[in-house]
Amino acid sequence: MAGGGGTRFWPISRAKCPKQFIDILGVGRTFLQMTFDRMSKIVPTENIIVVTASAYYDVVKEQVPQILNENILLEPYRRNTAPCIAYATYKLMKKNPNATVIAVPADSLIIGEDIFCETVKNALEYASTSDNLFTIGITPTRPDTNFGYIQFNQKERAQIGNSILCEVKTFTEKPNLELAEVFLETGEFLWNSGMFVWNLKTIKRELELRLPEITSLFKGGEEYYYTPKEAEFILKVYQDCPAISIDYGVLDKTDKVWVFSSNFGWADVGTWSSVYDHFSAKDQDGNIIKAEEVLLENVSNTIVKADDPKKLVVLRDLKDYMVIDHENVLLVCPRSDKVIKSIVADLTTKEQSHYL
Repeated sequence: MAGGGGTRFWPISRAKCPKQFIDILGVGRTFLQMTFDRMSKIVPTENIIVVTASAYYDVVKEQVPQILNENILLEPYRRNTAPCIAYATYKLMKKNPNATVIAVPADSLIIGEDIFCETVKNALEYASTSDNLFTIGITPTRPDTNFGYIQFNQKERAQIGNSILCEVKTFTEKPNLELAEVFLETGEFLWNSGMFVWNLKTIKRELELRLPEITSLFKGGEEYYYTPKEAEFILKVYQDCPAISIDYGVLDKTDKVWVFSSNFGWADVGTWSSVYDHFSAKDQDGNIIKAEEVLLENVSNTIVKADDPKKLVVLRDLKDYMVIDHENVLLVCPRSDKVIKSIVADLTTKEQSHYL
C-alpha cells in the first residue's frame, strides 16, 4: 500500500513525491525500496503488488523496476485502505482465487527482519486454511500516542512459531498519553502495525458482508482486470467509491479477527519526531546533520538538513529545532509534529498550497 500523501514530512515530502518514495533515514534506499527488499525475501518478485496513486506510476517503476506492470495497481483518487484492499482482492481473484496475501504499508521501519520474515511466513501458512482475518501486532515498549492499539483476549491464544496468536477484542486509534499508559499497564494491548494477512476467499467474504457499497463496484470488473480496459473501469469505480479504512469498515465490525503478536523492531516513521527518535547517527550534542557545511554553536537535539552542498548552514543557540532547506522552502521551527501540521494547514488556507 503506497498511495499516501505524507504531508507530515513536509517540506521534503510533497504531493509530487510523498514520503514512501524518499530516503528519509539517509540509508540509500527509500521506504518503498526497503519494503520491496523485505517482502522479496518472503514471496516471489512476480507476486509482489504495489497499490499506489496514478500520479506515482513513473516513480514506482523507477524505484522498483522488478515489479510487473500488471502488478502496479493505480488508484485515480485517494479513498483510504478499504478500496485499496478491495481493488487488489478482486483483481487477484481473477488470477488466483486460492491465494493467501499479506497487505503491508510501504512506509514502515522494520529493524529485526529475520524475526519479521519468520512471523510473516508463519502467518501466511496459518491463514491459508483459515476463515479468519489476521493482523500483526507489536509488543509495546512505551506508551506511544502516535500508534494505534489492539486489545487481545488473553484466554483465547495459541503458540504459532515465534508468535502468540490471540483473538482480538478491540481496536483503538491513537490514544492520549494517559490512556496509552493504561494500555501498557494492563498488558492486554499491542501496537497496531497496519499489516494484514488472510486468504482471498475470506477477505472477499468479509468485504462483501461489511462493505457491500464498495464491493458491488469492484465485482463488475472481472472482464476488465488484466486488460487494457481496466484503467477506465477503475476510474469509474473510484468516482463512486466512498473513502473508508479497512480497520473501520471491516475489522471493527467482525468477530473473526486474530492478531499475531511479535517483537521484531518496528516503527511507523510518520513524523520528523519519529525520525529523530529512530535515527542512530547523531553527533555528541544529539543533532542529526544532513548538510555538507555547517557551523554550529550551542545547538542540540536539532535536525539540520540542506540539499545544496555549496551552502554553509550557520546556527546559534538552538535546542529541539528543525532546520530544513529543501528546494523552494526553508523551514526553521521547533521539532514538533503539531507545528508541521499547523504549517501545512496554514499553507492550504492561505492559498499557498503550491508549496505542499
